[in-house]
Amino acid sequence: MSQAIQKTLRDSAAMRWTALLLLALAMFCSYIFMDILSPIKDLMQETRGWDSTAFGTMQGSEVFLNVFAFFLIFAGIILDKMGVRFTAVLSAAVMLVGAVIKWYAVSDSFIGSGLETWFTNNLNYIPIFDELGVSPFYEGMPASAKFAACGFMIFGCGCEMAGITVSRGIVKWFKGREMALAMGSEMALARLGVATCMIFSPFFARLGGQVSVSRSVAFGVVLMCIALIMTIVYFVMDQKLDAQTGEAEEKDDPFKVSDLGKILTDSGFWIVALLCVLYYSAIFPFQKYAVNMLQCNLSLTPPAADSFWAQPDVTIVQYVIMLIVAAAGFASNFQKKANLKYGLLGLSIVALITYCYMGYMRQSAESIFAVFPLLAVLITPILGSYVDHKGKAASMLVLGSLLLIACHLTFAFVLPMFKDSAIGGIIIAYVTILVLGSSFSLVPASLWPSVPKLVDAKVIGSAYALIFWIQNIGLWLFPLLIGKVLDATNPGVTDPTKFDYTAPLIMLACLGVAALILGFVLKAIDKKKGIGLELPNITE
Repeated sequence: MSQAIQKTLRDSAAMRWTALLLLALAMFCSYIFMDILSPIKDLMQETRGWDSTAFGTMQGSEVFLNVFAFFLIFAGIILDKMGVRFTAVLSAAVMLVGAVIKWYAVSDSFIGSGLETWFTNNLNYIPIFDELGVSPFYEGMPASAKFAACGFMIFGCGCEMAGITVSRGIVKWFKGREMALAMGSEMALARLGVATCMIFSPFFARLGGQVSVSRSVAFGVVLMCIALIMTIVYFVMDQKLDAQTGEAEEKDDPFKVSDLGKILTDSGFWIVALLCVLYYSAIFPFQKYAVNMLQCNLSLTPPAADSFWAQPDVTIVQYVIMLIVAAAGFASNFQKKANLKYGLLGLSIVALITYCYMGYMRQSAESIFAVFPLLAVLITPILGSYVDHKGKAASMLVLGSLLLIACHLTFAFVLPMFKDSAIGGIIIAYVTILVLGSSFSLVPASLWPSVPKLVDAKVIGSAYALIFWIQNIGLWLFPLLIGKVLDATNPGVTDPTKFDYTAPLIMLACLGVAALILGFVLKAIDKKKGIGLELPNITE
C-alpha cells in the first residue's frame, strides 16, 4: 500500500510543483491583464477621453458581477461540485472572452461603429442600481469605457473563479506538506505579472512612436490564450492524479446550503474575510492609480529621443534584469549550501540596484512602480516556510498592516515634499514601493493557508468563494471611490500629471488602520478558541 502511495504524482515533489507552476503561470497572465490599462491611465484620458471617474468606474467593474450577481458564490458551488480541473479550464475560457471584448472596446475599430452609438445612447440609467448608487455606468461615461467595463466584468468573473480554484488546487496537491510555501510561491510568481504589466503595457502602447492603447490590451489577450493552455495541461495532470489515488473529484461530495451556515456563523472566518477586504482594497485599487500618482508627485524629465535610455530595446533589457532579480532571489531560498545561497542573494541585490538605476535614467513612472512585487518574490517563500514550520500567521498580518499604513502615508505626505529633488524623490518612491510590496506578501503567506484551519474540507471551495466575494466588494468600491475623490479634490485639473493624490492616499491608509485593529482582534479570538492560526502548518 505504501509503495502505491509513493508512486502518485502528489508524492513527487517535482510533479506537485509542476502542477503549481501551471496554475501560477495562468494567474501570472491574468494579473497582467487585470492591470493592463493602469500604467497608461494618462493615455486613456488623452486618446479616449476617460477622466478619473470613467477610469475608476471601468476598473471597478471587474468585480461588479461577482459582487452584485453573486457570481463568486456560484463559482464556489461550481468548484465544490465540479472539481478543480473543470473549474480551472472554465475560468480561463471566461477570462479570454472578457479580454477579447475589452480589447475591441478600446480598439480603433470601435470608434464610429454601431456599437459605439448604442453604448453612447444606452446604459445611462440602470433602475435600482442607480438609486442605490452602485451602477457600473453613468450618463456621460464614454462609450468605449462602458463596453470595456462589460468585457472587464466577464473577465473578472473568470479571474476571481480562477483565484479560488488555484487556492483549492494548492490545498489538494499540498495539504500536509509545504502548503504555505506553495501558496506564497504561487502568489510571488503571479505578482510578477504586475511588474510585467507596468513594463510592457506602455511599451506596446507607444511602440513605433505612434500611440495605440489597443496594442497593450491585445498583448494581454495573447497572454490569456496562454493561460487557457496552461489550465488544459493542468487538467490532464490532475485527472491522472485522481486515477492514481482512486479519489473521486470533489463533485461527488454534494454541496449543501446548510454547510454555508457553519461558515457564516464562525467569528474567526468573518475576521479573516474582513481583513482580506480591507487589506486588498488598500493594494489592488492603488495599483490601478500608482503610476499616475508617481507621475503627479515626481519631477520626471524624459530622456532625449536620440539617447540610449529612450530606445525601445532598453525595455527588454530592463525586464530581463527584473527576471534575474526575481529568479535569483526566489531560488536563494531553496539552496542548502551557504555559498550558493548567498551568491544568488547577492546577484539578486546587484540586479535590483541595476534595475532601479535604469528606471531612474529612463525617468519612467511605470518602470519605477514595476519594482512593487520584486522584494515580495524574495521574501514570500521565506515567510511561507516560516509559517509552515513556526506559525505566527496572525502576527504577520499585524506587521503587514503597520507597513501598509506607513507606506500610504509616506506617499501622501513625504513624497510630495521631494518633488523638486530629482534623485531624492525617486529613492523615496523606490523604497516605499518595495516595502509596500513586501507587506503585501504577508497575506498569501500567512492568511490563505489559515483558511483550511477554519472550515471543513468539503466546503473549503465555498469558504474561499465567500472570502473572495466579500473582498470583491472592496475591489469594486475603492477604484470607483479613488476616481471620484480625485475629480472632487482636483476641480478644473485637465492635465493627468497634475492631480493631488493626498485625499485618496489618506483614505487607503485608514483601511490599513482598520486592518490593524482586526489583526489584533483575530489574535485574541485565536488565543481564546484555539483555532491554531499561530501554529505551524507542518506537524511533526
